[in-house]
Amino acid sequence: MSKPLSDHDRRKQISVRGLAGTENISALKTDFNRHLHFTLVKDRNVATRRDYFFALAHTVREHLIGRWIRTQQHYYEKDPKRLYYISLEFYMGRTLQNTMVNLALENTCDEAMYQLGLDMEELEDMEEDAGLGNGGLGRLAACFLDSMASLGLAGYGYGIRYEFGIFNQKIVNGWQVEEADDWLRFGNPWEKARPEYMRPVQFYGKTEQTPDGVKWVDTQTVLALPYDTPVPGYRNNYVNTMRLWSAKAPCDFNLKDFNVGGYIQAVLDRNLAENISRVLYPNDNFFEGKELRLKQEYFVVSATLQDIIRRFKVSKFGSREIVRTDFSKLPDKVAIQLNDTHPAMAIPELMRVLVDEEKLQWDVAWDICVRTCAYTNHTVLPEALERWPVDLFAQLLPRHLEIVYEINRRHLERVAKMFPGDHDRLRRMSLIEEGGQKRINMAHMSIVGSHAVNGVARIHSDILKATLFKDFYEMEPTKFQNKTNGITPRRWLVMCNPGLAEVIAERIGEEFIRDLDQLQSLRNFVNDEAFIRDVAKVKQENKLKFAVHLEEHYKVKINPNSMFDIQVKRIHEYKRQLLNCLHIITYYNRIKKEPNKQWTPRTVMIGGKAAPGYHTAKMIIRLITAIGEVVNNDPVVGDRLKVIFLENYRVTLAERAIPAADLSQQISTAGTEASGTGNMKFMLNGALTIGTMDGANVEMAEEAGEENFFIFGMRVDDVDAMDKKGYNALEYYNHLPELKQAIDQIAGGFFSPKQHDLFKEIVNMLMNHDRYKVFADYEDYMKCQEKVNALYKNPKEWTKMVIQNIAGCGKFSSDRTITEYARDIWGMEPTMESLPAPDDL
Repeated sequence: MSKPLSDHDRRKQISVRGLAGTENISALKTDFNRHLHFTLVKDRNVATRRDYFFALAHTVREHLIGRWIRTQQHYYEKDPKRLYYISLEFYMGRTLQNTMVNLALENTCDEAMYQLGLDMEELEDMEEDAGLGNGGLGRLAACFLDSMASLGLAGYGYGIRYEFGIFNQKIVNGWQVEEADDWLRFGNPWEKARPEYMRPVQFYGKTEQTPDGVKWVDTQTVLALPYDTPVPGYRNNYVNTMRLWSAKAPCDFNLKDFNVGGYIQAVLDRNLAENISRVLYPNDNFFEGKELRLKQEYFVVSATLQDIIRRFKVSKFGSREIVRTDFSKLPDKVAIQLNDTHPAMAIPELMRVLVDEEKLQWDVAWDICVRTCAYTNHTVLPEALERWPVDLFAQLLPRHLEIVYEINRRHLERVAKMFPGDHDRLRRMSLIEEGGQKRINMAHMSIVGSHAVNGVARIHSDILKATLFKDFYEMEPTKFQNKTNGITPRRWLVMCNPGLAEVIAERIGEEFIRDLDQLQSLRNFVNDEAFIRDVAKVKQENKLKFAVHLEEHYKVKINPNSMFDIQVKRIHEYKRQLLNCLHIITYYNRIKKEPNKQWTPRTVMIGGKAAPGYHTAKMIIRLITAIGEVVNNDPVVGDRLKVIFLENYRVTLAERAIPAADLSQQISTAGTEASGTGNMKFMLNGALTIGTMDGANVEMAEEAGEENFFIFGMRVDDVDAMDKKGYNALEYYNHLPELKQAIDQIAGGFFSPKQHDLFKEIVNMLMNHDRYKVFADYEDYMKCQEKVNALYKNPKEWTKMVIQNIAGCGKFSSDRTITEYARDIWGMEPTMESLPAPDDL
């Protein structure tokens, strides 16, 4: 029997990784050695693994630079309309492997490193994740940047270069402990500081009426220093830019009026200004109305708009001569997309620039503003909506408060004209919420100041029109659209699951990587024995690889033939990790009751971070780890059920876990998850989904066929009906013996023998004030899980269903999403043509 291929030899056979010519390998080794010797180890004899990583990153980066310059040159010459995607979060993960995939360098680099005696995967593991996001919203922004570049759109991502990204999660004695994510401590090989484009940002001060218009005076200045990161398209020679701003104190900060001896303190106080870009707020779907957060939001918006207007004014490459001053053309050359309301300050700031600085009439400026801006809503949860106290605004941004009041005055005049005498409607639609502390509703401002408003899945967009934004929809129905989210198939298939990408490419060619709809033709292979075998084999290999990783990290013996049942996402009550826990406990109880029955073995993995201030979410993590402690050490159960909490879930862990999953859990209460994107990643990587009819699950079931999806639970209408009637958890507790047993075990200390009442708050919440109705879906969920178990016992039928799911994934490419944004909102047209490769490559 031939010995199994090494990882390196197996990778070599994968054609989607790019062809490795001998000349290319030799040139790459030369470049690598040059970087190693001259840029890294000038004064050391021995190179570390980190030195090797940086040498490789700089070598790969060289292949980007020529394309990057060429792309910017192309944009200046053609002067296309440009799209500015403003987001407080860009959850990029690692860059090295993604760059190699998009430049078709993977096999070349792999072979060059192999010949130099280095292990490619070890080097890739040296890279820090760029964790500048909390979850879905930030990762969506990253996928969108990949698609914009791959579609040849002049798209720019603008955000903040946080010194500390999302915290690293450690599990200590079963509890989450946060650690600062010092991701820049070894340097970032992909960024380039651009001090020549530094911009001043103003805060505080007051306004003055002058003959020349309103002036904002006596402000404090913070400088915004841009760092650029290249964003390569997929094998089309386009390289776009993500520009992240870092806060710097000006040289004279606090020194103008320092008294004798105040100099040292004044220099130390520079930190106060620079704190703006220090740390990402770690909340997902929760608004925390802190001054520093509002500063961050205005900081990114002010610096970005200055950059947009500078670029609008100059059109020739390399020239700073002002050539364009007619702002009526701004909406023809600029589109601004607001990723949620976090950058909504762009609306009053653009008005301030046009009216106060460029001296346009209000009506003219407003028309330009609305035609330029568009807003994406990401949530309907009331606690997530941004509502800033007017007092805070008045202090921090006094001119913007005046502008918001004027926007509101004119807006309410229009409402009154359309709906005369409807005073309650005026109150509901106002940008200013009265009563108690006055607040500015940022979603209302975003709608009024934009020409397009979209939700992120069909059901979500429908809910916006029917509930949250009903009044606005009645007033301007054509403003509201849907743009169902998508994911980039480059990172989420070719890069993280090359084995699956290869078996697909062997059947239908490689074009699907740029046109994911081509996966539909896999339906022709649903009954193809060889294809079924190949898909199952790739899944088994991915599971074995992940099992090794798990056994190293968690010291739990994994049965690789068990079903890998995975729920990874932020820990939140609405995502219902507790429903998953109830299934685990019930399944455990059933095995204990009939230990000799043929149970379908499962390894249940749950992962995700809890916001540091979200007590209930942290208790949910503690419950999961407690269940694991009991289940994993019960000899009666053996390897038929294991429970693992995946520590520090992040992009890089997702890239390992998702390709290994058999079952994907997407079990939020119907009407709460705007879209979800993890759901799409699992589907594309050959997992089956158990889920509610929520978010994009609805469209995924439609594309795959409902018969190929494990759907359970209440629909949105059922939830609404239950809200009217009243949800009574006690009824379910009394009528479902297995549910009662599970809750009694949690409440009675079965999972916390040292502290019997450890989980009393969770039980109290579930029994008395559960907004997300966990018990109402329990019975149907358990029945649905039995269907999952039955199918898993028939591997061939399971794999056929997997193939149907993969074949239905085309719609969920971010290329499709971005093409829709471009055509329907931005007035731009994607291209499938490539730019010429730079001469020196």
